[in-house]
Amino acid sequence: MIEQLAHLLGYSFVQNMLIAGVLVAVVAGLTSRFVVARGMSFAVHALAEVGFTGSVGFLLLGLSPVFGLLTGSMVTALVIGSLGLRIRERDSVVGLVMAFGLGLGVLFLSLYSRYATEAIALLFGAITSVSSGDLVLLTVVAVITTVGLGVMYRPLTFATVDPIVAEARGVPVRLISILFLMLLAAAVAEAVQVVGVLLILTLLITPGATAERLTAQPGQATAWSVVIALLATEGGIVLALVTAAPVSFFVTTIAFICYVAARVGAPAVERLRGLRG
Repeated sequence: MIEQLAHLLGYSFVQNMLIAGVLVAVVAGLTSRFVVARGMSFAVHALAEVGFTGSVGFLLLGLSPVFGLLTGSMVTALVIGSLGLRIRERDSVVGLVMAFGLGLGVLFLSLYSRYATEAIALLFGAITSVSSGDLVLLTVVAVITTVGLGVMYRPLTFATVDPIVAEARGVPVRLISILFLMLLAAAVAEAVQVVGVLLILTLLITPGATAERLTAQPGQATAWSVVIALLATEGGIVLALVTAAPVSFFVTTIAFICYVAARVGAPAVERLRGLRG
């Protein structure tokens, strides 16, 4: 198996897969912790599905479906951020936007005269076909998202923990929420390259949910989230290479195992520490 993997690493497409996996995992891991803390799992689903609508729409125009995915996700983020920032309103707005977007997607597919292979691949992940040009786009998105989260980290954390107090202290909670949704849209567009629209929740929810089981410290939780996303993504790619099974299967399986281990193991470790103390 090791010899087989070493041989495969000599191919440029395999190198592209692994580099893309790192870029996607870092962005997803950084974003995932805030997605979980802010209760935005449903929004992730909507961004991915309406992003798929954007990819089909761009195919109709003869443009890149990846750019379409990013555009669709960004537009959706703006609409959700503008119409539903309150928690009790957000789910309703997300549901409405997602239903409308899916309706448009059906229309675009019916108008497309050829088989939308590139767009359909985004449903299940297309990391095996990542090109050098795609890597450039992924790198740009990763840098923008990472820098954006770095700049917003303190006010975003404050607004996530206690939005009412944060607003009273002068934090622009509404603007922060919209900007985070925009960064989340970029993270969705990246993660879809690995696991596809149908499994997007894996990289943008599971690492953050697992990290919350391991520590209550925001900084440590973010670091754990990135580590778990990297383990799931790179481990999934490597296992897929040596077994010829789908990447998304291994990514979701590794992420799920990490969550179960954290859920079961973390309380056990705390009890053991209590007994020793």
